[in-house]
Amino acid sequence: MAILASSADMSAKLTLIAPEILLFVGAVVVAVLGLSRNAAVRRAVPLTTALFLAASVVVTAWVYRSEAVDGSGLLLPSLGAYAKSLIAIVGIFLVMLAGPAIDRRLEHAFDAGRATFDPIRVMRGEFFAFFLLSIAGTMLLANTSDLIWLFLALELASLPTYVMVAVSRGTRRAQEAAVKYFFLGALSAATFLYGFALLYGATGTLDLEAMRGVLAEQAANGGISTLATIGGVMAVLGIAFKLAAVPMHFYAPDVYEGAGSATTAFLGFMPKIAGVLALIVLLSAFGYSGHLHEIDGALRESTGLPVAITGTLWMIAVLTMVLGNVGALLQRNVKRMLAYSSIAQSGYLIIGLIAGPGAGFDSVLFYLLGYGVTNTAMFAVLASLERNGEDVETLDDLAGLRTRHPVLAWMLAASAISLIGMPPLIGFFGKLALFSAGIEAGQTALVIVAAVNSAISAFYYLQLVAVPMLGQPNARTETVQAVPSAWPRLAAVVCGVGVLVLPLGLSKLVEAAVAKPKESTAAADKSAVDETSVVQAAVAKAE
Repeated sequence: MAILASSADMSAKLTLIAPEILLFVGAVVVAVLGLSRNAAVRRAVPLTTALFLAASVVVTAWVYRSEAVDGSGLLLPSLGAYAKSLIAIVGIFLVMLAGPAIDRRLEHAFDAGRATFDPIRVMRGEFFAFFLLSIAGTMLLANTSDLIWLFLALELASLPTYVMVAVSRGTRRAQEAAVKYFFLGALSAATFLYGFALLYGATGTLDLEAMRGVLAEQAANGGISTLATIGGVMAVLGIAFKLAAVPMHFYAPDVYEGAGSATTAFLGFMPKIAGVLALIVLLSAFGYSGHLHEIDGALRESTGLPVAITGTLWMIAVLTMVLGNVGALLQRNVKRMLAYSSIAQSGYLIIGLIAGPGAGFDSVLFYLLGYGVTNTAMFAVLASLERNGEDVETLDDLAGLRTRHPVLAWMLAASAISLIGMPPLIGFFGKLALFSAGIEAGQTALVIVAAVNSAISAFYYLQLVAVPMLGQPNARTETVQAVPSAWPRLAAVVCGVGVLVLPLGLSKLVEAAVAKPKESTAAADKSAVDETSVVQAAVAKAE
């Protein structure tokens, strides 16, 4: 019977990762297509990538309606219903940004006869293969069942991005950015992997569900062990790298500046949602689940994180918001400004993680929806423009953008205002949800810090409104032109309109994204009350 149960459990897990398996197949397909001598086949690589991502959305909707969800044995079995769909849909827009940029000059040289085709020189197939692998790794985090799976999924989400940064522009600056990104990524991996080792030593298990039971038993009998607490803190600090949160934030400005605009857009969203998913799953094993334990002859609920982990998250959130916004104030380079902005956004997200299940996790996942759309719209505008064949990077390059590219100027303005958190744009509703969850969880001081930082951020975000809309064109801006492909402009318009329209169609912030986690069978658990919910329906239905 145990063998049959194990077999059913494995079958359910394989069913739930069908979208990732599809993306693995897609990575192989686009890698092969990118080596074709036929230019039309090579040009079809971005479209093929987008089709595989669209298919993964369909497969996700299908598998999460099956019985595999209940039989998977995962701590948060339905988390992927929302997360995977969001990841794939944003990924399609990111393909629209990157598709025309990779190998553009080389393909022009081939078409003009200035160079002969050499499969070693073309990178489009490899770039999009790594693109799909990174997305697959991010999706796999939603199906985490143990620490080994969590580590491998995090690395699969991260390792391809190092190569993507290096080949995104074909310049030494991009290669330098990739090296910095790689070494800090290695430091991050070593940190959270050592934390995982300590957690294993403290609990005697790698399985997250079993670990949750052991930690709950420790909490009921005098408190979670020091070894487990240190392991949790180290794991949180290491995973902070994915969020570009303090103290693992140093790489962001240099990497954002060195990578191509399309790759920077990818880095602004995918690693961030990967870090959030990893922390949701890991923290859920520490005390968010609301276990009942017999204490002094009565059943009492044990909820909340260890004080050391809550304190660590609190300090990370405050420092991340402050350093991110102050750093952005000092920038004239748009990509460096947005890098510091991304750091600050991670601080806001951590408020929801501290708030925990229910409103906290719901608000985090809803905020990621708004941030994904807004971030993509902003970088799509940058990817739509070039100056002397190079990426547009400084505020001076955007002066008077409304006179030559009014639609792009409006999309940039809408995105910047949304990131400030002004109504009626989606950024306002995202911050409202996060701040409300924080207050509900008793984190009023942290919400006040976030509100002050949000006000500070208005100064540099409004520069992204004033300079393109009110600034006067100059000799420098005369050389700024739209890229030949219309795909980045289309992505900018669709995402920019989404910033305006999405709040109008949402009847609720996001109701449930994930069904409750599977009950722990640990001996210390009498039952589970109010088990962790992360957002119970894939996305709240649009009215």
